[in-house]
Amino acid sequence: MDPQELANLAHLRRARDLIDREYARPLDVPTMAQHALMSPAHFSRRFRAVYGETPYSYLMTRRIERAMALLRGGVSVTDACMTVGCTSLGSFSSRFTEIVGETPSAYRNREHPAVTAMPACVAKVYTRPSR
Repeated sequence: MDPQELANLAHLRRARDLIDREYARPLDVPTMAQHALMSPAHFSRRFRAVYGETPYSYLMTRRIERAMALLRGGVSVTDACMTVGCTSLGSFSSRFTEIVGETPSAYRNREHPAVTAMPACVAKVYTRPSR
């Protein structure tokens, strides 16, 4: 890999770390691209090529992942939605159902004995949604 490609990867990691850290903030592609020192269009293309999904899709997956943990803890669906940075309960529920395979209410209401029996670091890996 040439030095420019390595620099681009470092910039993309910086933007991905921003998403992981600030997922509850209103984040848009121009803001993410700014952290990666790229134009929004170039950033979106490179992010998808490197990570296999669009920046927005990655952001929503992280939000759903955090919402899953909140719902397992008994938080209401509305509170989980707002806490992770989503502003539309309908869009949140649709995306949650698409990624997890069940509605947020159904996920919250069912038992999660395997998750509660394992250490939090293992549960995080085990329950991470995949696209």
